[in-house]
Amino acid sequence: MPIQTTPKLQTIEELRKRYEELNEKKITAAANHETARKQLTELKATAKEQWGTDDLEELRKKLKDMEAENERKRREYQGQLDKIEADLKEVDEKFARVQTRN
Repeated sequence: MPIQTTPKLQTIEELRKRYEELNEKKITAAANHETARKQLTELKATAKEQWGTDDLEELRKKLKDMEAENERKRREYQGQLDKIEADLKEVDEKFARVQTRN
C-alpha cells in the first residue's frame, strides 16, 4: 500500500513565485502558439500559390505524381544514354574493322 504524504505547505512568497513561473510558461506557450499559427497560415498560402492547394492529401498526391514523372524521365534518359553508348560502340567496331582491312 503506497504511503501518502501530505504536501508541504508553501508560503505566500513561494506561491507567488510558483504562480509567476507558471504565468511566464503560459505567456511563452501562447507566443509560441501564435508564431506557429502564423507560420502555418503563411505556409498554406505559399502552398496554395505554388501548387494550387493547401490540402495535405492533395499535396501528397501531387508529390507522388511528380516523383513518378521524374522516375519515368530518368528511365527514358538512361535509355537514351544506353542507345548512344551502343551506337558509339558500333561505330568504333566498324571503324576498327575498316582500319584492319586497310
